[in-house]
Amino acid sequence: MQNKIILLVEDNPDDETLTLRALGKSKILNDIVVARDGVEALDYLFGTGAHAGRDTSIQPQLILLDLKLPKIDGLEVLKRLRADPRTALLPVTILTTSNEERDIITSYQLGVNSYIRKPVDFDSFIEAVRQLGLYWLVLNTPPTGF
Repeated sequence: MQNKIILLVEDNPDDETLTLRALGKSKILNDIVVARDGVEALDYLFGTGAHAGRDTSIQPQLILLDLKLPKIDGLEVLKRLRADPRTALLPVTILTTSNEERDIITSYQLGVNSYIRKPVDFDSFIEAVRQLGLYWLVLNTPPTGF
């Protein structure tokens, strides 16, 4: 059986390392694909650009999406995901440092499944990632054929 994929969309190398460490410490052993900007994330999901020819029938079980991204920001990525039937139902969790009410409201209006502000404390961050993984990768039941 194929391992479930997590797509981490994060442009900050320190936050990427921190997230990968937190996933590892939480014993989340899924394959993790990292996209470092919004264009790379969309290319991966839709099999275009650098990911042309990728089997797009294999999609991530979970997308961890930062908001402040180069090229195309996280809100635009979310908007494009929700507009396409191939990706409209993918679980997306915003994982960001932004605590602006406008970002939270817009994210939910665009169809995000969860909005998590990155805790500053590493132990709190590990716990948040552990709970995220437990819920989305173990407890949650995605639509059939997803």
